[in-house]
Amino acid sequence: MHLLNMPISHSDERGFIQDLLVDTIDSITRISFAQNAIRGNHVHRETTQWTYILKGQIQVATRVNNELVVQNFETNQMFVSLPNEPHAMRALVPAEILVFTRGPRSGASFESDTFRVELIK
Repeated sequence: MHLLNMPISHSDERGFIQDLLVDTIDSITRISFAQNAIRGNHVHRETTQWTYILKGQIQVATRVNNELVVQNFETNQMFVSLPNEPHAMRALVPAEILVFTRGPRSGASFESDTFRVELIK
C-alpha cells in the first residue's frame, strides 16, 4: 500500500478542484464500515485498487517481503494496492471509502480476481 499525493488542481473563491485519480479504471465502488469492521483480507492477482477515504479512519495491513506492515489512513487520504499485494482494512471509527479498480475485480466479476488471505483478525 502506498499513500498517494493528490495536489489541488485549481483553487479560487468558489472552492477547489482536485483530481483523485488520473488513470483508466473499470469500476468505482462505495463501501461503508461500522466501527471495528474488517474488510478485505484478500489479494488480487491482476487488479490495481485505489482506496480513497471519504470519512473516518482506516487501519490498513499488507504484507511486504513476508513482513506485516500496518498503516493508518484518514479522511481525504488515498492509497493504492498493486496486483499481488495482500490488503486488509479495519475501521477505527465508522468510515466510508471509495474504491477505484482497474482489472477484473469489478461488478459481477468481483470474486474472479479475489483470493482470501488473513492479515487482520
